[in-house]
Amino acid sequence: MSASESHSLPATDRKRGRVLVQDGDRQRPFMRGIMIHSLMARGVGFEDAFQAANRVRDRIAGRDVISRDEMRALVGEVLGYVPRSPAVPQPPAIRVSGHGAASAFSKGILSQSLLAAGIDPNEAFDVAREIERELLRRGRTEMSRHELRHLACETLAHHLGSEAAERYLVWRRYQEPERPVIVLLGGAAGVGKTSLALEVAHRLGIGRVLSTDSIRQIMRISLSPEIAPAIHGSSFEAHRLVSPELLVGEPVVGGFRAQTQTVSVGIRATMDRAVRENASVVLDGVSLVPGLLGLEDYADAADVIFLLVATLDEEALRERFAARAAAQKRRDADAYLQNLTEILKIQDHLLETADRYDVPIVDNVSFDHSVLLVIRHVTESLRQKG
Repeated sequence: MSASESHSLPATDRKRGRVLVQDGDRQRPFMRGIMIHSLMARGVGFEDAFQAANRVRDRIAGRDVISRDEMRALVGEVLGYVPRSPAVPQPPAIRVSGHGAASAFSKGILSQSLLAAGIDPNEAFDVAREIERELLRRGRTEMSRHELRHLACETLAHHLGSEAAERYLVWRRYQEPERPVIVLLGGAAGVGKTSLALEVAHRLGIGRVLSTDSIRQIMRISLSPEIAPAIHGSSFEAHRLVSPELLVGEPVVGGFRAQTQTVSVGIRATMDRAVRENASVVLDGVSLVPGLLGLEDYADAADVIFLLVATLDEEALRERFAARAAAQKRRDADAYLQNLTEILKIQDHLLETADRYDVPIVDNVSFDHSVLLVIRHVTESLRQKG
């Protein structure tokens, strides 16, 4: 190795005795992992790429430097052929312009935005891939966001129907809203609210996801048990923390409502901030009770969409709690199973209030199906308001 060659290498590589690959006037250490990745990108299967990289490493062991051409020839000898065409296609060189800026077309970003149409992720990817093919066929190098949106709408309508296309257009109009969209997902403990909230927010591209559990925890720091005893326990335990003479009606429900009336102050503060910052948010939690939040106050300031999540099959809810207790190995996880009767009383109360205030109910039997139902309800509600 010449002095000039060694000068371009980190001292650690020279000391470790690695085999160096000479590429023009540059050198880099041979790395088996990089070779495997490179071969796979050219259509070589993992097993063949793994074995070829091992054999190349053994063949060049003890050498100081090998040229790139020698390495290419050695790979061809080991494989029995020289892989030439990359199996992973290069993205089309298309610039999408809008709002005074331009960015490269991305099939992944497009498929993400298509999820707002309330379609399955696999369907969204297929539509995005079809759009990419159409752009390549047209030989486009630049297009506006408006044109891309129009093409996406046409492709959705062709493959999945006009309703999917309309849902997509509705949500795209709310990407830069004059007022925020606030999605509320209420429901008793353990019905899957938080998982739904996270996935719905992800598919709609909403960056804020909050839980009333977090709001309640913050309020516990500010309000002592003497001032607000009901918030210092779980929803199904609140009745044990409140003086019996203060409970109204069925004790479990009375304690629960005492808790939610206090937490609703924090919920409204969260919604007020979303309005003030014009930031859409998905909020989930057991403390979201129809009729307690005064949502009519937000009619002119935000698009508030309220749904109640439930698990109507008692045995399914029991199995969910049992699985959670086994997986988490925590006392509070097991507490849900021990208090199933109380949780079901709270769910019955939430179902009654949802019916009274015309709040739609999502029976969370299938997670994927529930996600689609929530998204479709959101976009349909916005379409009707628009």
